[in-house]
This record gives sequence, C-alpha cells and structure tokens, in this order.
Amino acid sequence: MTTTWSILNTEYFLSEGGQTNVINRLHWQCVDSDDNGNQGRAYGTVSVPTDDLSSFTPYADITEAEALQWAFDALGAEQVTAIQDGVAAQLAEQQNPTEGSGTPWSY
Repeated sequence: MTTTWSILNTEYFLSEGGQTNVINRLHWQCVDSDDNGNQGRAYGTVSVPTDDLSSFTPYADITEAEALQWAFDALGAEQVTAIQDGVAAQLAEQQNPTEGSGTPWSY
C-alpha cells in the first residue's frame, strides 16, 4: 500500500506582479487503498505564496509534480507525515474495524 498524492484543482490570480494566471491556492488529495477496495483519504487546501515571482513558472508549463512540491512545502514535512499516517489509520480501521454504526431496529 502506497499513498498517492494528487492536485485536484488550482486557483489563480488572473494578473499578479506582472504575470498572468498566478496560482495562489492548491486543492490536494492523499489516498491509500488495499486490494479489497478499502480506502483512506484526506483532502485539503493550501495557499501558495505569490509575493516573490522571480522564479515564476507560466501556468501552462506547471506540472502536477511541481504543484505537489508547492503543496508539500506549504504543509511542511511534519504535516505531510501526519496526513499520510492519518490516511493509513483510516485504512487500518476499515481492514480491522473497532467501531460500528447503525440502528438495531433495522435488522
């Protein structure tokens, strides 16, 4: 089982600092699953600093890997690890449940 990170959406300023389509927000997802269809998932949003555009990448040239690195930088290594641990815990709970839910009168 390996966690998979992806960028689901970006938000951008149409014009900022003399550039166009400057990404300022990333919506990310972290997922892990097993062979039985169980899945752990986390979703969130991070802001991308736009105060220094000296190494600006044009919108059309941004790769998902680059955007993911921006998200990881914004989250910080400890938070990335905590998110991955949380997703793994969700998956483990589904594989070996410790709680249930429902209504007893429905049986």
